Amino acid sequence: MALLTPEDLEDLSSQFEESESIIERVTGNKLADICKELYGKDMGSEKVGIIPITAGNGIISNFTSSLLFIAQRLGLEGFITQHTDVAGYYEAIRDGADILLMADDHLFIAHNLRNGKLVTNHEATGIIYSEIASRFKDASSNEILVIGLGRVGYAGAKHLTKKGFNVYACDPNRDFLEKAVHELGIMEYCKEDHKKFSMVFEATPNANTITEGMIAERCLVSTPGIPCGLPQEVGRKHRVDLVMEPLLIGVTSMLYSVI
Repeated sequence: MALLTPEDLEDLSSQFEESESIIERVTGNKLADICKELYGKDMGSEKVGIIPITAGNGIISNFTSSLLFIAQRLGLEGFITQHTDVAGYYEAIRDGADILLMADDHLFIAHNLRNGKLVTNHEATGIIYSEIASRFKDASSNEILVIGLGRVGYAGAKHLTKKGFNVYACDPNRDFLEKAVHELGIMEYCKEDHKKFSMVFEATPNANTITEGMIAERCLVSTPGIPCGLPQEVGRKHRVDLVMEPLLIGVTSMLYSVI
């Protein structure tokens, strides 16, 4: 998936409200309720330590403050360490963090120090966005389309197959596609079949990955992708419900999964 930019994280509160409203309307449940059911846990009183990491391209402004906002919005106590990297890790543990959040260019993780649970953002994001897509109230069948089979898409496709959905998928990388077909038993999407889907989970860093030939009238597209894979004109024409948000939904899934 594409790396976030400071602009992606602007006005997080409004993005939260909009995402919550759409998710509840298309699934009948709030995001927190979906996570409670999905992971079988309610949010407790865990303390979240957020550690800025300078490796690679360095710290994204707004990122740690956005994570703190999300943790507090979920009712958790949180803090950002004054130090970065290893010194920040030490500080978080010294100051009583139960859960650590930290990210570099390659991985974004949540680690619960009390129960040992560890999750990556790509796994938690794939699971929650595919779960949202699978809960579309107006779905016309048990078939769902996954676009993109990188780390996020593969995690979502795996989750959907475990739930018993008929999963179709496409990816320009044949190795990714063949791996998913072999390991998960999903079906390759072929546009010549003229099959249209009312549930779509899109997990790519590319624009315009969703075409008119893929989607049914009045469908749900659930995507953490930046930029959005659904062209605006296609979305308007087919009255598509779009769930898309760069950080909050995935982080909410991460925190619930390690409780």
